[in-house]
Amino acid sequence: MSDPSQHPSPDEPPSRRRPLIGVVGPCGSGKSTLIAQLEPRGYPCRHIAQEHSYVKDMWQRISHPDLLIFLDASFPISTTRRKLNWFESDHAEQQRRLSHARQHADLIVDTDSLTPDQVLDLVLAFLEGYTP
Repeated sequence: MSDPSQHPSPDEPPSRRRPLIGVVGPCGSGKSTLIAQLEPRGYPCRHIAQEHSYVKDMWQRISHPDLLIFLDASFPISTTRRKLNWFESDHAEQQRRLSHARQHADLIVDTDSLTPDQVLDLVLAFLEGYTP
């Protein structure tokens, strides 16, 4: 994560500050990559490890994001990207833990067939149209 002092104060009027973006999704969906691309562009982000939590609304309790982006990836893609040695049931459990976040997501992106730059382009297009 980038230095919070680089971002406008939360006390600034909404028209001057960028929304806090929460990013969730199963392992290997591209969360860290997306955050690494958004933060240098001035978007404050929080990597929310909801897929590892039994608390269904942890993403709300801890980060209080203005926007929630859900990156999705299938079991075969997740295991290929992260070289994971787990079972399909492990991926299914992550999806179950993410279900509340998925239901409340402002944007859902299936990253299976997209490059990191294509994911970024979709997210930036969404953010450009966002008004608080």
